[in-house]
Amino acid sequence: MGVTLSGTLTCVADVQAAHVRAALPDHIALTRAEADCLSFQVTQTADLRVWSVSEQFTDAAAFEAHQSRAAASDWARETAGIARDYKTDGL
Repeated sequence: MGVTLSGTLTCVADVQAAHVRAALPDHIALTRAEADCLSFQVTQTADLRVWSVSEQFTDAAAFEAHQSRAAASDWARETAGIARDYKTDGL
């Protein structure tokens, strides 16, 4: 089963959404390249300020490694302050 995360990333302004769109391709590529990433999807919804997020990692250590890497990335800097509503299972 591993660890799964699901939820939404919600921007309150178009400028935030622009930051997400600019930073997302690299964030997706880097995350999918992680050895223990089983699945990683971030999809813009019909509301152009909201993204659906779905992640799956092999285990808690892999998930924590991803969180650490992502926290120190351009993605974290570009999307700081954008609301995330996530549910994590398997920790």
